[in-house]
Amino acid sequence: MMQNFIADIKEILDQARKKAYAATSYAMVEAYWLIGKRIVEQEQSGEKRAQYGREILQRLSEELGKGFSERTLRDIRKCYLTFPDWKDLAHACAKLEWSHIRAVTKVNDTNARKYYLKEAVVQNWNVKTLERNINTLYYQRLLSSQDKKPVEDEMLDNTEGYQPNTRDFIRNPAVLEFLDIPTSRSYTERELEQSLIDDLQQFLLELGKGFAFVARQKHIRTETSDFFIDLVFYNYVLKCFVIVELKTEKITHQDIGQLDMYVRMFDDLERKEGDNPTIGLLLCTETDRTIAKYSVLNESKQLFASKYLPYLPTEEELAAEIEREKNVLREQGLVYGAED
Repeated sequence: MMQNFIADIKEILDQARKKAYAATSYAMVEAYWLIGKRIVEQEQSGEKRAQYGREILQRLSEELGKGFSERTLRDIRKCYLTFPDWKDLAHACAKLEWSHIRAVTKVNDTNARKYYLKEAVVQNWNVKTLERNINTLYYQRLLSSQDKKPVEDEMLDNTEGYQPNTRDFIRNPAVLEFLDIPTSRSYTERELEQSLIDDLQQFLLELGKGFAFVARQKHIRTETSDFFIDLVFYNYVLKCFVIVELKTEKITHQDIGQLDMYVRMFDDLERKEGDNPTIGLLLCTETDRTIAKYSVLNESKQLFASKYLPYLPTEEELAAEIEREKNVLREQGLVYGAED
């Protein structure tokens, strides 16, 4: 009798929390959509729109402070540009978070974007599942498969551990910042890794040296194993793939060997006629310093030294960029146990 009573109370609290999370998420996405709309309207009133737009985002970021970097504001603006009619988003926001919406806006194909948005709602995908399906071209693979069940089963197997957790949502620093609640928690190792990968991806794309984004968590399958590469780019100047692995612990010989294996596998499975050999990049971020190392196969070392280097950031520049991002996170009190 008492156990039933306690179970009922727990269920009441659980349902109330779910309603509170859903209401917060809806309000957050709606507010960001409205902010994006207002940014676009303000930009369009300027004569020199490109420069004017940069000035708006910089000024707005300075005024709003923590949680509203220029990159975040660009994401917010893109949300509105991707979904100019709020009705296209409103139905989804009752079940999805801002992180879902941001992930979907990065999908260029309109039909794929609609599919991912719908399935995330219907299938109750959490953010990790959605991002993984986008990065592994789940929609495109389904379209090209006559028998869709193996593709669907594989996706379910690979995302089985990604269970939705409403508590994670309310602990999310972005949500706490939106609610104007001080954050004093530390990033988990995985969260830190993802933040650094986010920054590295943007850094390489903004270099202006021919980098084009290909995938995150790129799935490579052999007859016996599955592997996921953190970041994959194609450099259209060098005509080669660049694959990136980031480690939050000290680099071991095993890590170096694994990256060399990835480079060889990528050459075998993805390199097309006319492409140059693949480049590997291993980044190790420790609590006190960052190490960056390029990895190329022995037969490609002369090509790397003579032709690749002028179009690649140096190992020192890469390490410095990761350190810069780590310092930003430290200042926000999000890493290494820093306090507000």
